Amino acid sequence: MIPEPAGVDPPWLALPPAVSDLLRPLTPDLVEAIIQAVPQLVPAYARPIEGSFGRGLRTGVAAALERFLELPGTRLPAVSDPSRQLVAGLGRGEVRQGRSMDSLLGAYRMGARVTFREMSRRSMEAGLGSSVVVDLGESIMAYIDELSAVSAEAYAFEQSERAGAVDRRRAELLELLLLGQADETALRQAASLADWAPPARLAVVSLPLERAQGLRGRLGAGAIVIERETDAVALVPDRGAASRKDLARVLTGRRASIGPAGGLEQVPESLRLAVLAASMLPPREDDDAPPVWADEHLTEVVLAAEPSAVAELTRRRLSPLAELPDGQREKLEETLLAWLRHWGQRAPIAEELGIHAQTVGYRVLQLRELFGDVLKDPKARFELEIALRSHRRIPGQGAGQGAG
Repeated sequence: MIPEPAGVDPPWLALPPAVSDLLRPLTPDLVEAIIQAVPQLVPAYARPIEGSFGRGLRTGVAAALERFLELPGTRLPAVSDPSRQLVAGLGRGEVRQGRSMDSLLGAYRMGARVTFREMSRRSMEAGLGSSVVVDLGESIMAYIDELSAVSAEAYAFEQSERAGAVDRRRAELLELLLLGQADETALRQAASLADWAPPARLAVVSLPLERAQGLRGRLGAGAIVIERETDAVALVPDRGAASRKDLARVLTGRRASIGPAGGLEQVPESLRLAVLAASMLPPREDDDAPPVWADEHLTEVVLAAEPSAVAELTRRRLSPLAELPDGQREKLEETLLAWLRHWGQRAPIAEELGIHAQTVGYRVLQLRELFGDVLKDPKARFELEIALRSHRRIPGQGAGQGAG
């Protein structure tokens, strides 16, 4: 509510106190006129004026009119403590009924129009003159502005409180899902309390805590975000390629990793794979760096599961390259990996490595001399690819380390 500037008198100070006694007999009929007019002109209130709704509406209108009639000739504030509670309650009630504040503000404006019409008519009939009518109109408008401000403040506070409660329940739900120990009934109940409809498929996002600012708003209403001690975790609906593209845009530059999509029961595993995939790749610090998708790096995740076994496999399978100079070894390693990936097709190997096809042929000949019949064995080729992928994924590692 915006306070009046210091030294400014309220408009109702200019009204003669006798106006209250003149207009008070209008109150019962005025209450009914407002109650009949508002539902007709404000669609949100187009419902039968009966039961608790009707009683509450009549009580509120009558109290507002009575408070107004206490103001003429005084410097009293527009809203007293009792009327503030009533008017604030109307604002909170709009949130609980799922209506926007526009509906209540529209009802206030309509009530003000009806009130001014009837009170100005009675004032003119009593010979109070046009100056009183002008002051009366200004007073009614200022009074309604004050009521609107109190209701709007209460509306915003209620929204904030409800949003905070929903956020807390959603955080509790996500923690429950991450633990992976709750049964389906408990999860559905927790989702209902959190006002969240579980999608058919969802994925888990993990990112550093310092990169999570503003994420909740950008992910939209269907997502859940919680902040933990060192990281943030989000649960996001998966709706196929379109949502994947949108999610990539939102998470760009946040050093995020995203686990494979699945049902509620797969949430713990999705988070685990997201974290593992991110740990397998170099840090992505650039503001335009895309997120890591775990389902695009499952090989790296598998390799990370048994690092000691992979290290031994690498040492054994790459031993033929161990005694070569570093530069030559690096070239042969990248050529062998490309050869395995492209099933020995020279053209795509040359294109990937940016070298001439004849150079590919020369390097492959060297590899055949070094490895011999091992390159003809399907199991050995598979192990070689594992070894090469594991060996070359660590940034800054020398090409021959672990091979000798």
